[in-house]
Order: sequence, then structure tokens, then C-alpha cells
Amino acid sequence: MAIRSADGVDVIVAEDGSGPAILVVHGGLSDESPWAKVAAELAPRFRVLRIRRRLYRPELPADPATDFGLEVADLTAVAATLEPPVLLVGHSSGAVVALEAMLALPDAFAGAVLYEPPIPDLPLGRPDSLVRARAALAGGRTGRAIRIFLADVVRVGWTAAALAGLATRWVPLMRTFGPRQIDDWDALCRLGPRLDAYAAIRTPALLLTGDRSPAHLGERVRLLAAAMPDARVEVMPGQGHAANDRAPRVVADEIAAFAERVGARDDGTS
Repeated sequence: MAIRSADGVDVIVAEDGSGPAILVVHGGLSDESPWAKVAAELAPRFRVLRIRRRLYRPELPADPATDFGLEVADLTAVAATLEPPVLLVGHSSGAVVALEAMLALPDAFAGAVLYEPPIPDLPLGRPDSLVRARAALAGGRTGRAIRIFLADVVRVGWTAAALAGLATRWVPLMRTFGPRQIDDWDALCRLGPRLDAYAAIRTPALLLTGDRSPAHLGERVRLLAAAMPDARVEVMPGQGHAANDRAPRVVADEIAAFAERVGARDDGTS
């Protein structure tokens, strides 16, 4: 389905199932596809809408100064078409977009599930990391830019980052989304510290993290939970930053249980 955003651009949305609405905002280096398994788990009970973020639409221009604002506008357009209650789900940088949408639309969502948002209140890399990644892109070295991002920001370890960088030679989607991941990182850095702003969010929130994720992601989740008035943390045993793909039922069960708590019941009542 496609919905017209405020600036006239059609928002691309994948839709599965029927029932109370769950609006999913995917993370970086991808489109909505890695959330298809979770959507399939939820579809018998919920209407799941997976938005394709503007940053990861190569046919559209990218501008880290405005991209998050445009993505919030896209969420606004989609949410306006949905009957309440609506549960918002965001993953990684998409969870930061979700947080910004919750600020802009304080009454639009019954609740939110935020899976390891990399809030920029802690450093996102070394002082020169983004500059080095931009220089690599300018030199046509997408793999090197991704290696810098994964090693310095995600902190997956040098070997894993190097292998991912090499993969850009053979994986077309890595070459397509790699430059946009650097734009995504840039957009996060431009936000700056946001905990004081997020402290104003009254929407109930479940903050997901995995006990195998990089430690800094868990630290960011705990900082966010301490700042938000109605937020709690759930640690998924044995999971990392990609449980939506590797353990979709675990993630779907967390989402469904929280939907029940905030009134987006799986029997279609509120």
C-alpha cells in the first residue's frame, strides 16, 4: 500500500494481517524486509504495517539534516489512516525515529516497543569516525565506510566489521544501503543529546534489548528507561541486535504481550 506524505511523496508500506494496528519502523542497512518474519507471526492477530524509511529508498534524495523529520512526517501520514489503538514498534535507528514521532504526536500511539535505539546521548563512534566514513564513501570505498561504522559505532569487533565490509563486493543490498547507513548515522549525530526531550514522552514504552548485544546498546536502553516516565526494560536471553530475523517468535511474543497491556488486544477489542 502507498500513502501520500505531507510533501507529496508516497510512503511505501507493507501490510499483513488484520486486527489492531502495529506500525513498524525498521532499522539501518535495510528496508522493511527483515521484519517480515515478525509480521508473519503477528498477522493472525494484528494488522502489521511495515513502513519503508525514506533514508533507505535509493530513488529518493538523502539529507541527514532533514531525513528524520521527513520520516516522522511519513509516520504521521500513515498513523492518520489507522483506527486507534495503534502500537508503534521501532528497531535500532528506526526506534529513534519512533521516539521523535512520539514527541511530535503525543496522542497518536497507545504504546511503543523500542528495540535497542542508539540514542545519541552517548558517543556514536570516535570523534573522527564519521569524517573517515564520509571520506571512504567519497573515494568509492563503501566497504571501508561500513567497516568503520560497524567497528566504531556498533562495536561488533574488528573481524566481524571487516567481513561485513568485504561483503559489500558481493551483496548488492549492502552496496545499495551502505551509503544510506552512513547518512542514517549522520542524522543520529545531528540530533545530539535527546534524553531531556524524551523525558516528556508519556506514552507507555517497552524497551527491548538482548543479552548478547553490544554492551553500549544495553546502556543506552537503560538510560532511556530511566528518563521516560512509563518505560520498562525487557532483556531477551540469548539474543542480540537482530532477534527480529533470528528469533521472530520471541520478538513477536514480546510485542503481542505489550499490545495486550496497552489496550491493543489481539482479539480486536480495545
